[in-house]
Amino acid sequence: MTAPTILQVLPALETGGVERGAVQIAGATVRAGWRSVVASAGGSLVRELDRSGARHVQLPLDTKNPFAIRANIDRLSRIIQAEGVDLVHARSRAPAWSAWSAAGRAGIPFVTTFHGTYGAGNAFKRLYNAVMAKGDPTIATSEFIAHHIVENYKVPPERLRLIPRGVDLERFSPERVQPHRMLQLVKDWRLPDGVPVVLLPGRLTRWKGQTVLIEAMTLLKRTDIVCVLAGSDQGRTHYSHEIERLVSGQGLSGRVRIVGDCQDMPAAYMLADVVVSASTEPEAFGRVAVEAQAMGRPIIATDHGGSRETIIPGMTGWLVKPGDVGALATALTDAVDLTTEARLRLAEAAIGHVRAHFDQKAMCEATLEVYREVLTRADDRQNAA
Repeated sequence: MTAPTILQVLPALETGGVERGAVQIAGATVRAGWRSVVASAGGSLVRELDRSGARHVQLPLDTKNPFAIRANIDRLSRIIQAEGVDLVHARSRAPAWSAWSAAGRAGIPFVTTFHGTYGAGNAFKRLYNAVMAKGDPTIATSEFIAHHIVENYKVPPERLRLIPRGVDLERFSPERVQPHRMLQLVKDWRLPDGVPVVLLPGRLTRWKGQTVLIEAMTLLKRTDIVCVLAGSDQGRTHYSHEIERLVSGQGLSGRVRIVGDCQDMPAAYMLADVVVSASTEPEAFGRVAVEAQAMGRPIIATDHGGSRETIIPGMTGWLVKPGDVGALATALTDAVDLTTEARLRLAEAAIGHVRAHFDQKAMCEATLEVYREVLTRADDRQNAA
């Protein structure tokens, strides 16, 4: 098989798990000696994509407008022809509809990664989501998502490939975080000396559970803990203002920091005495939980979704009932008050767990193996014809 060209399609290349995964796979594709093209509306990760040797094509793929989606079919078709694309890999619903049609028009394989449950409260939403189950195969990021696809979209299990998301263990490594990076965050976030830090990373959106953590902080009634909420509101100013009012109303203004996006997450994890993922809806995978463990940090996450597959309760972290303020407060106390010896044991177990099961290199190789499988199948069909 000659070196193929892989086209990945997603709305934009801003910071996020879907976006970072696309960049990681693009880099792995180039390192394998293949050509990688990524189509999106652009964003902060384009520079990193360029450094990997992949090619970025800017298209208005971040829209859900039906007319724009239809126009994107022609745009993607032209890219497929001009770049000699052999396989299309879609990572999000609106651009996936365009990519599916364009791939069908070109007669080339179409693969998807199903990144979330997407919410299927009515027939229209389920129809809209269904494009993510049209991949042959469809990649699921967790067993939870694989089960969701089979149950809700009637995809035969043999058409699924389970590939958990992976962490860059060179970037998320305690040994690689220099003290000056942590000191910079201490300064930026105005953290007091010698006070335990509780970190909740994640965009400011209600289902990520920031208000649950704030209520748990209120219940603790401890003045020796500082809570950091790291993530952008991405224009959801109503919710971010609600968080600010809740913090003020609960008398937590001196104990909760809302710091926006953090560009140095490894250093942020190293600053944390405990990391929290308080999502009230199931995480498809739960990147925060895995990154925290890779950095040897205690993790408290809600007991549903992908977190059940990434955390070993009692060994690498805690699982608590979603939305249960009391259970979260108890787990916070347990985590913050760990002895030095217990903290070291947990760190060793957590780091070993992630390195054994959630290495980015393994994720990339498994994805490339899916590409090889699909392309070989396509070649066999073409030869048979």
